[in-house]
Amino acid sequence: GINCGYCPDGHRIVREYEESKPGRVFSINVHAGSFAAMYTTQWGNALMNQTGLQGFPSGTVNRHVFSGSVTALGRDKFVSSGNKILNQSSFVNVAAQAKIDATARTMTINVEAYYTADAETSSNKLNVVLLQDSIIGPQQGASANPAQVTSDGQYIHMSMLRDMITGQWGEDITAPEGSTVIPAGTLIQRTYTYKIPGSISNELVQLDHLKLVVFVAKD
Repeated sequence: GINCGYCPDGHRIVREYEESKPGRVFSINVHAGSFAAMYTTQWGNALMNQTGLQGFPSGTVNRHVFSGSVTALGRDKFVSSGNKILNQSSFVNVAAQAKIDATARTMTINVEAYYTADAETSSNKLNVVLLQDSIIGPQQGASANPAQVTSDGQYIHMSMLRDMITGQWGEDITAPEGSTVIPAGTLIQRTYTYKIPGSISNELVQLDHLKLVVFVAKD
C-alpha cells in the first residue's frame, strides 16, 4: 500500500531477489488492505484474505505453507522461502507469448504447458496474470528503495497487479478420463483474448509497460 512505510523495503528485497535469479523468480505486487489508497484491483482484497497475513508488507511464495497454517510471510522470510521452492523439482514446463493490437487494445495470449513427469494430482490450475511496470506515483517510506525513486521524489511502482485474466485461482487442467493424475507427455495449449481497458483503478494502462506472469499451480 502507498501508505505503508515498510512496503518499499519489501519491494527492494523482492526486486533484488528477482534480479539475482533471472528467469526463475517472478514478482506480483498486490495493493490491498488498509494502506492501499490507490492502485487497488478487484482481486487485491481476495488475494490478501487468502493468505492470513498479520501485517504489511506480507508476501507469499507459490502460495506455499512453510509453517503453521497460513501462506503469508514477513519480508525477512522472502528470500529463504524462495530458495526452498527453487530447490524443488517441477513436473511441468510453461511457455507463453502475447501480441497486442494497439488500435483495438486487445491482447492475444498463447500458452503451452508440457508435463515432463506425472503430476501429483488429477487437477492443476493455469494462471495468467497481467502486470504493469513504471507506474509513477506516491509511496511512503520510498527512501528504503532508492533505485525506484525519481529525481523529484516520486516512486516507480513495478510489477503491479492489474488483472487476473484467468481469475483468482486459475483455470482447470484436468487428467484424462480414467486417470488419477495428469500424465507425463501431456501438452496443454490455450489461447486467451483480453480486452485491455484504458485505465484500472484510475491509473492509465500503458501498453508498452505491460507484462504477463503465467504459472501452473498444483491445486
